[in-house]
Amino acid sequence: MNDRVTPPIHALPDGEAELAVVLRLPWEDVARLGQEAGRLASQMQRPVTLDEAVSHRLRSARAAAHAKPAGEQATGAMPASASVSPLPSRAPTEQARQAIERINGTA
Repeated sequence: MNDRVTPPIHALPDGEAELAVVLRLPWEDVARLGQEAGRLASQMQRPVTLDEAVSHRLRSARAAAHAKPAGEQATGAMPASASVSPLPSRAPTEQARQAIERINGTA
């Protein structure tokens, strides 16, 4: 028997839906999302949460998937063309500390 519970889905007034999920991500992906949130924040001239950055990334990937020629398959992963350089190889604790600093803007 599966102990996991299906998270609730909430309808939002703007016609969208909100679904709570838990993701296990490598620190490099968390750092990329933090950078995406920073980029969006400067573009929108307001603070942006990681939730908003993820939603924006998913919407962008979905919109790009619809625009592809019929022969190409779309994936739900982050596009390879993201403007984020790969992080150098470091110890996991150092990766975590630096990712958190980047997200908090204290790096």
